[in-house]
Amino acid sequence: MVVQAPPGTGKTTLIPPALAARYPGRVLVTQPRRIAARAAARRLASLLGEPLGRTVGHTVRGESSTSRASRVEFVTTGVLLRRLARDPELPGIHTVVLDEVHERHLDGDLALALLSDVRENLRADLGLVAMSATVEAGRTAAALGPGTSVVDVEGTVHPVDTVWCPPRTPATDARGVAPAFCDHVADVVRRAVDETTGDVLVFMPGAREVDRVLRGLGGLGLDVLALHGRLPPGDQDRALTPGARRRVVVSTAVAESSLTVPGVRVVVDGGLSREPRTDHRRGLAGLVTVSASKASGIQRAGRAGREGPGTVYRCWSSTDDAMRAEHPEPEIRTADLTGFVLTLARWGTPRGDGLALLDPMPDAALESALTTLRELALLDDADRTTVLGGQVADLPLDPRLGRALLTGADVVGVARAADVVAALSEDVRVNDGDLPAALRRLRRGGTGSRAWEQQSRRLARAVPGPGSGGAAAPRDPRPRSSMSDDLAVGVVAALAHPRRVARRRDRGDSYLMASGTGAVLPPGSPLTGAPWLAIADVERSPGRTDAMIRSAAPIDEETALEASQGLLHEDDEVNWANGRVEARRVTRLGAIPLGASVVSCPSPERVRDAVAEGLRRDGLDILRWSDAATALRHRLAFLHGALGEPWPDVSDEALIAQVDRWLGADLDGSRGRVDRIDTAQAVRRLLPWPQASRLDELAPERLEVPSGSRVRVDYSGDQPVLAVRLQEAFGWQVTPRLADGRVPVLVHLLSPAGRPAAVTADLGSFWANAYPQVRAELRGRYPKHSWPQDPADGVPSRRVRRPR
Repeated sequence: MVVQAPPGTGKTTLIPPALAARYPGRVLVTQPRRIAARAAARRLASLLGEPLGRTVGHTVRGESSTSRASRVEFVTTGVLLRRLARDPELPGIHTVVLDEVHERHLDGDLALALLSDVRENLRADLGLVAMSATVEAGRTAAALGPGTSVVDVEGTVHPVDTVWCPPRTPATDARGVAPAFCDHVADVVRRAVDETTGDVLVFMPGAREVDRVLRGLGGLGLDVLALHGRLPPGDQDRALTPGARRRVVVSTAVAESSLTVPGVRVVVDGGLSREPRTDHRRGLAGLVTVSASKASGIQRAGRAGREGPGTVYRCWSSTDDAMRAEHPEPEIRTADLTGFVLTLARWGTPRGDGLALLDPMPDAALESALTTLRELALLDDADRTTVLGGQVADLPLDPRLGRALLTGADVVGVARAADVVAALSEDVRVNDGDLPAALRRLRRGGTGSRAWEQQSRRLARAVPGPGSGGAAAPRDPRPRSSMSDDLAVGVVAALAHPRRVARRRDRGDSYLMASGTGAVLPPGSPLTGAPWLAIADVERSPGRTDAMIRSAAPIDEETALEASQGLLHEDDEVNWANGRVEARRVTRLGAIPLGASVVSCPSPERVRDAVAEGLRRDGLDILRWSDAATALRHRLAFLHGALGEPWPDVSDEALIAQVDRWLGADLDGSRGRVDRIDTAQAVRRLLPWPQASRLDELAPERLEVPSGSRVRVDYSGDQPVLAVRLQEAFGWQVTPRLADGRVPVLVHLLSPAGRPAAVTADLGSFWANAYPQVRAELRGRYPKHSWPQDPADGVPSRRVRRPR
């Protein structure tokens, strides 16, 4: 069934125990976050008056409180997916409840699809329940399969008043959430404290913004607490436990659904959310700040009405609210799908064929994920999981980090590999980009060291022992006999992100990653000048050419080549440069050039492509155009304009577009030496057959004039031109016409000095009307030439003749 009920009506705490009371077997309840799974389990156990772990328990990464007697178990969706991978029949489980399915996280969509597949093909008795306050009920029911019912529970919801509090300046800028907006939210919180009673729950998009608002609430005189996923469990529990005096809890989206923060009667909503975005071409993924959807706004406001009438202060305008999206963008459309696809491949369908996914995977994202998994040696060429891929799929880690842990353990040792991967999985902040220095701070007990140490121990235990098949994979680096700690950090980071291996450019702080994206270090970073880096974290802001390196470690070239073997390749590059074809064999690590050598005999196809590029870039003038070639091209252009097809278009654009047709054979023989090509012969290949036999008839190269001379016709203009001395044209009454009589020749009648005396396309009219004036002007200037009064009586001649 699909259950839709307003926030605060008890879906999470009432439906699971009701199912457990009605049916045998355990009820498994998924939550999108660890904090929500822990809190929901603790809440339900308290309602039953029992300690956690008896009837109700929970299992999250690194923590479990269940027993054999547990009938309801709260788990994260990731835990459920790993159990499905180990045993799809889910023995001992009667019903799986997918809570908060409206959030459309990748794990949630995947769990719904796999469970539907299990019910259809393995366990028809498996109960499935999908729940949310803002679920797309019809689509979700269709995905769960035939016979799914939709239960819409109205519930009892306390009224929540809305107060609009838009800021004077935009909430975000090019760097993310504007500091001024965080200050505005803090001001709204102070206003809410003055105008209302009860605890206040504040929503901000990330931990950084939570901390900024907390600083703005100094001196408030209340208990001001943070709530987000980076906090230790004890600090999270304090935020979820009623205090002795009024509280303000500043939270990320972890408190948007599932969680009950007791005593809350007021919500201050910043109206922002973090959503994943992935640049598949550059291989960069990250989170962007966007306006929260209307569904998220409903969920957040509902927190204020769970225990009585409440108030929500929204830090945007009602006009802005009307333009917001109805639901959050499903992560499957925007996120990196590498882990998603690895799970599908382990299931036996890497492309998701036959599964009831609520939305299809975008083609670009799917192909990018498959390519990444092959490069990491987690999938073979047939997209089946390798031995290493299967072991990585069992780990509660992103596949890149899982590969780095298992492969890196054999190269740098289990403990060091686990230390580095734990730091990367816990999202350790590195202000100057120096990851080895950040790891040293953690080992000395710096901020976040407790969570990091626990994660490192868990990961070390997860590494398979010798002989289990987890160590060796076809592309793994070989062990090093001795290695500095800094280099060990770089090795593990490079194994996790081989496409982020980077080489320094000419500038000391600028690098080129194997993915082809440029990257720069933060100003003043100790890593500046390192020849090679293994980049663990990088982000690219809109409008910036290069990405900003957030954490990295120095490595040597040997490490770079070994960690990224799958990206090492040789390519023959044939390009047009410096007015000629240049061919060289380039060795690259992804996009990073390592060396090059000259290729003496490049492939004809590549040569043709290079010349075509040269023609497009520099024009047809790169060829040696003889007078014969130019004249032939002009004649063909005339016929194409006058008669059309099949006479070819020989404009620059047309010739460049069909290089192979008229120039290909010559390019094969010339090896790119375009100055050796006979362009006249090349253009003749464009002549249509059998019409080519009429070329000299339709557009003759020369025309005979009354004097007997054969004069060349100029076809370079809009109309063919015949330039002939006037004395050679006496008696010529009819203007010649070309192209089957369609186009008259434009006759330029020249003076004895070779300058045009008259231009006409109608010789008869010229002799009758214009000739007397021309004769009067030129007779005295050129007395040795014949200037008969009646040109019809004149004798055409090529020689100088004295007048009679």
